[in-house]
Amino acid sequence: MSDSKPADQFFDAAIALLQRARDQEAENIEAAGTLLADTVAAGGRLFAFGAGHSSLAAQDVVYRAGGLALMNLLAVPGVVGVDVMPATLGSALERVDGLASAVLDSSPLRDGDALVVISLSGRNALPVEMAMKARALGAVVIGVTSVAYASETSSRHVSGTYLKDHCDIVLDSKIAIGDAELTLDTIPAPFAPASTVVTTALLQAVMATAAASLADRGIEPPLLRSGNVDGGHDWNGKVFEKYGDRIFYRQ
Repeated sequence: MSDSKPADQFFDAAIALLQRARDQEAENIEAAGTLLADTVAAGGRLFAFGAGHSSLAAQDVVYRAGGLALMNLLAVPGVVGVDVMPATLGSALERVDGLASAVLDSSPLRDGDALVVISLSGRNALPVEMAMKARALGAVVIGVTSVAYASETSSRHVSGTYLKDHCDIVLDSKIAIGDAELTLDTIPAPFAPASTVVTTALLQAVMATAAASLADRGIEPPLLRSGNVDGGHDWNGKVFEKYGDRIFYRQ
C-alpha cells in the first residue's frame, strides 16, 4: 500500500473496479436489461436471489425507490444476509445439496419468469442448483459472479460445475479471489472487500437498462417512487394495484 490513507486507497480501488465493470461488461449489462424487459413485456415475473453477503445486492433491487416494482426477493431461510444465529450457519447451508430445489418447488417461480442469481464465487451447491433448477422450470437466469473463481477454486456442487455454467447471461464482477482490495505490512491478512459495491452497481445498471428498454417499446416501466416524497405512496399504490399479481413481497 502507498503512503496515502487506506480510505483513499479503497475508494481508488472501488472506482477502478467500477470503471472496469462499466467498460468490460457493457454488452452483458445491455443483454441482461433487455432480457428483463422482455420478461416484463411478456407478462413474466422477476426474482433475485443471493446468499450471505450476496443477498445484499439482491435486496438492493427489491421494493426499491427508483427500482422496478416487479423484482421480488427469492428468499431461502437462513441464508438471507447474516441475521441467522450463528452467522456461520448461513455459509453451511449454501453447501447443502437439494436445498435450492426444495425452495423453488414451493416458490412462485414458473415458466416465463426471470431469476437473477448472485454468488461471488459461484461454487457452492445452493446458487448452482438454484440456476439449474430455475432453468429446468422454464425461467431464464442471469448470473452475477466472479468468473475467476471457476478457474482457481473447486466446485462444491456434485456436478463439478459453477453458477456461470447454468445461466443465460453472466455478469462477471471480476472481483479477485478472496474479495479484499488492500494490504498493509502491519496487517497479516488482506482487507477491504468491494464485491458488494461492484455487484450492486452492475445490477442497478441492468435495472436502468430494463426500464429504458421497456420505455423504448412504449411500455411504461413499473417503477416505484420513494415513500418519503410527496405523492410517493399514492404512486406506489397504483403500481401495486396494476401489477399485484406479479408482486409477492406484499403478500
